[in-house]
Amino acid sequence: MSLYKAPSASGHQAAWTRWDGSPGSSVDLRWENEGWTAEIGLLADKAVAVVRMSASWVVQQMLLFRDLPEPDLWLATDGHGQWGEMNGEHRTELDGCVDIDFAGTPFTNSIITHRLPLHVGHTADLQIITINVDTLGVVKTPQRYTRHDEHSWEYTSLLTGDQHAATVDEFGLVLDEHNTFRRNRNN
Repeated sequence: MSLYKAPSASGHQAAWTRWDGSPGSSVDLRWENEGWTAEIGLLADKAVAVVRMSASWVVQQMLLFRDLPEPDLWLATDGHGQWGEMNGEHRTELDGCVDIDFAGTPFTNSIITHRLPLHVGHTADLQIITINVDTLGVVKTPQRYTRHDEHSWEYTSLLTGDQHAATVDEFGLVLDEHNTFRRNRNN
């Protein structure tokens, strides 16, 4: 159970710029069919990802659109850590993953910080599906999430040791990912 408030069923929007001021990303979060749909604008990549989540923010499917009306990449899970593509092909290399990550947005980390029931000082190691928008490459990446206080988190790549500190709002959505993203002031 999430330790953060649920966004309003009427929807929630947020947008981020990169730390250097260049375009970042946006999200339009909607309650539909007893779950959440997040339409993520990956502005620097000129792409849109649509992520369908359960009511408890567990990712169920992801569609990535770059320049065609049909998705360039479509992944879905059975809810037990097994993933497949639209054509039904089982992606065994992704077994055990629950979450996805795009480098071009802090929203995918927000899904995790909203959903994880970590208390202050606690840590969780997760296998994350990392998606490269340019190449459509999909890899399993181990990451550690640590909650430092009510609104402070740290993400650590267990492959490279890279760390990112983040502050989140009352919904668990990233406000600031140090040296990477900042939430636009009007949302």
